[in-house]
This record gives sequence, C-alpha cells and structure tokens, in this order.
Amino acid sequence: MKAARNFAIVALIALGFAALPGGNSTLNVILALLTIVFFAAIALLGYRLYREHRFTLDSLEPLQRAVLYGSIGVAVLTFTASPRLFHGVGIIVWLALVGIAAYGVFWVFQRQRRYE
Repeated sequence: MKAARNFAIVALIALGFAALPGGNSTLNVILALLTIVFFAAIALLGYRLYREHRFTLDSLEPLQRAVLYGSIGVAVLTFTASPRLFHGVGIIVWLALVGIAAYGVFWVFQRQRRYE
C-alpha cells in the first residue's frame, strides 16, 4: 500500500511537469543540476582516491602513469562529448573510447600488481 502511494505521488509530480506551462524547461534545469551534482561527486571521489593512493601512483613507472592519466583524460572527454556522440555511428565511437579508457586503467592495474 505504501509503495502504491509513493508511486502515485511521483506520478502526480511527473504529470505536473508534463502538463503545466514551462514544465519541460523546469525539468531540463533540474536534470542539468542533478548531472552537475553527479559529476561533482565523481570528481570528489577521484580526488579522495588520489589523496589516499598518492604513494602508489607516484611509485608507478612513467609509462604506466602516462597510460593511467591518459585513460582518465579520454574517459572525461568522452563523457563530456556524450551528447554529440549519441547520434548514428557516434555510439560505436563512444563505446570504443570508453572501452579503450577502461582497458588502459585495467592494463596499468595488472602491470602494477605483477611481481617481477
């Protein structure tokens, strides 16, 4: 019963955004704010992880460090360009770039843990 009531509340709010004048633009603003908050939280998590693992990152070989930071840069640029890449063949390019970035991080992780 409680779930049905909560669903009805969410449905009424959604109906308000769909039916009221200016609802679409208000919804776009809310979505943009949620996106900004989401990426800010990811940035803070990345900063915290950097602070906690600074010694490990500094102990990487220069090639491994370059691949790691390059992969992170490619991932950030890919997510930034997502609206432009989600048309036609761009989806394949987006998936390829995210895959390359993920593989770069995986490669560095495997190389760093390998005992020689």
